[in-house]
Amino acid sequence: MLRHLFFVMALLLGFVSVSNAGNSNSLMDVSADGKKLAVANPDNGTVTLFDLETRKSLFEIPVGEKPEGVTWLGKGPYLAVAVYAEDKVAILDSLSGKTIKVIPVDDEPYGIISSPDGERIFVTHEYPGKVSEIDAKALQVVRQFEAGSMPRGIALTPDGMFLLVSEFYTASLLKIEVSTGKVAEKLTARPDDNLSRQVQVHPSRPKAFLAHIRSRVQIIDSDGSIFPQLTVCDISTRPGRKKRQAFAMDTFNGVYVVSNPWETAISPDGKMLYVIYAGTNDMNVCRIVDDDFQEIARLGQPVRLGKNPRAIRVNPNGKEVYVYNAMDFEVAIHDAATMAKREVMKSCAPPKSPEWVLGKILFNTSTPPMTQGRWVACSSCHPDGHSDARVWQNPEGLRKTPPMMGLAHTHPLHWSADRDEVQDFEYTIRGKLMRGSGLARGGLKPKAGFQKTELMENLAGRSKELDAMAIYTNSFDFSLSPEIPAPGKLSPSGQRGKELFFSASVGCASCHSGPYYSDSVLGANGKTHDVGTGNDDPLEKMGPSYDTPTLLGVYRSAPYLHHGKAATLLDVLTTQNPKGLHGKTSNLSKDQLRDLVDFLKALPYEKPPAQTPNTVQYRFIPQGK
Repeated sequence: MLRHLFFVMALLLGFVSVSNAGNSNSLMDVSADGKKLAVANPDNGTVTLFDLETRKSLFEIPVGEKPEGVTWLGKGPYLAVAVYAEDKVAILDSLSGKTIKVIPVDDEPYGIISSPDGERIFVTHEYPGKVSEIDAKALQVVRQFEAGSMPRGIALTPDGMFLLVSEFYTASLLKIEVSTGKVAEKLTARPDDNLSRQVQVHPSRPKAFLAHIRSRVQIIDSDGSIFPQLTVCDISTRPGRKKRQAFAMDTFNGVYVVSNPWETAISPDGKMLYVIYAGTNDMNVCRIVDDDFQEIARLGQPVRLGKNPRAIRVNPNGKEVYVYNAMDFEVAIHDAATMAKREVMKSCAPPKSPEWVLGKILFNTSTPPMTQGRWVACSSCHPDGHSDARVWQNPEGLRKTPPMMGLAHTHPLHWSADRDEVQDFEYTIRGKLMRGSGLARGGLKPKAGFQKTELMENLAGRSKELDAMAIYTNSFDFSLSPEIPAPGKLSPSGQRGKELFFSASVGCASCHSGPYYSDSVLGANGKTHDVGTGNDDPLEKMGPSYDTPTLLGVYRSAPYLHHGKAATLLDVLTTQNPKGLHGKTSNLSKDQLRDLVDFLKALPYEKPPAQTPNTVQYRFIPQGK
């Protein structure tokens, strides 16, 4: 009778837990029998399979550039991998270590999960904001549906009725009905919530957990800009429920600051929650409180982990916890009862070069000497070289965070062209935003107001750590735009837009020139242009002329302009260009404007050169290139 009553109540709440099979996206996944572990190595382009009984690596399987998620299909022996930079899903055989099928999918596949029976695979596509459903028997995409803006995280409720999808740049959660592919509900986040990569669903309660940050753009200070957050979402249909409850994970730990929360995991019995922090290399162990109020209770102090933890899983037997320390290139095995580290399994060899690896470690850390406060890392605003999609109220005025793709070829840096080398960011490390002791020995030329002092300070070669940071940040490359029919080709509207772009009458190419669509010149005498936007911000201190940003990859980097006031590319050409200083566009028809936007969205439609006269020295160059 009681079981029947519980089942009826669960139906009323819109959530029935029939098993612990609900899955969530991650770089790791444990097989249903708890005997094997799969790990995606994004920097190496491989997936490593481990035998958890012998603690040995079985295979390291090449899958392509930037695998960002892996999932077992049902009880195995097959796995599916989302290969982000190559727009494909690879199906692997864990018995042979072979790739048995490559399935072309839409752009930027990130999160990937399987239905409990292994017959369906669901994949998020960050751009253009969709979810694909793959038939795991036919090995083909059978359905696709809208999934908000820039989705990454994905989970399946235990009853199999709903997909839960998190938006990367907003941390909003979408509840999507599997049968129809329609959004049943959107649990909207706060305006400053940001960078949510994963969704973890509880095995028996209608709750989902999102680890993310808050980006407080009005404050430029290491103690007030970036904060670690855990949001608990009530995904039931219970009247009057509190849909979202956010927890500040720095104050959660008393005076011990943690940063850049990356992922969560829940024990099979639903009693324990684990949260890992990629910036400070920590993990919180929490007891889940079933009260719809407190939600979590901290158990002890944070557990110290290896470098840059990016994935966590719990064995189905509940006895072991696995943490992927990405920049140690290893999986640490922790005793679930004591959290003591038992063993370490190497997942892959360090990629690229030792300097590149050191640079990535520094870029992702929020510990000394990068910062004293522990809240902020470079990656807090530039996650893996992308933008955080925010406009910051910097001391010099409003500044939209630019992506770093193509950085090696578009120096000088910053909208105001006030830095001619990445090493100049020593000023940021020692400044108010990070308050670190710095990576270079000795003093720096003191800044006076908003003078471009950094252009007069040559920091290259003074510190191996600063040079390593430069090598890493100058090594981000572009993927071809998804808005093209084929590599090297434009749509008819894109071709018409190209002709307008390069026409003297419109004049876009007078500044956005060369293979990187920028007239930036290497050195301390960079070009800047007044395009009529410098007086739009009363707090501006360095305008009205700005550096010409590359247009490659502009299809995914909204909002636009230095102050971020152009929500769309059409706004760049129209509402934010009233005097025609940013191209002569006022006489263009609606069709011509649409063609011009289509061309911009198509960039890059072909790979730009790896070397130009404006290419910097400090970058990673693959052997043979």
